[in-house]
Amino acid sequence: MRVFITDDSKIVVERMADLLKDVAGVEVVGQAGNALDAILSIQQTNPDAVILDLQMPGGSGLDVLRAIRRGHPGLQVLICTNYPYPQYRCECLAAGANYFLDKSADFDKIPTIFRQLIRSTSKRTHAAR
Repeated sequence: MRVFITDDSKIVVERMADLLKDVAGVEVVGQAGNALDAILSIQQTNPDAVILDLQMPGGSGLDVLRAIRRGHPGLQVLICTNYPYPQYRCECLAAGANYFLDKSADFDKIPTIFRQLIRSTSKRTHAAR
């Protein structure tokens, strides 16, 4: 599973990449620190999943989600934010996010989510054969 990480904190990006390194079948294919770079890079790298920060320079993770969702309907989108307010959760899920995570409480759930995504993708692939 090809994953793209978007967060304006290099420390957060490095921590996410470290978490994902231990998940068999996950490859981090790129990263961006602002909304515009994220949109352009996601279109170029065509990942299977994207982890989006909600608050970034030049726009929000929600802006990125809205810009990429139509062209990538099968993309798995995880919003990972320090602003886990109900109104943001509702807005992100309505815009097509698959997951909405609180960085301070749910960060360590990311590897588990990707293991589940890989298992479900693998099951669909075997069922299609």
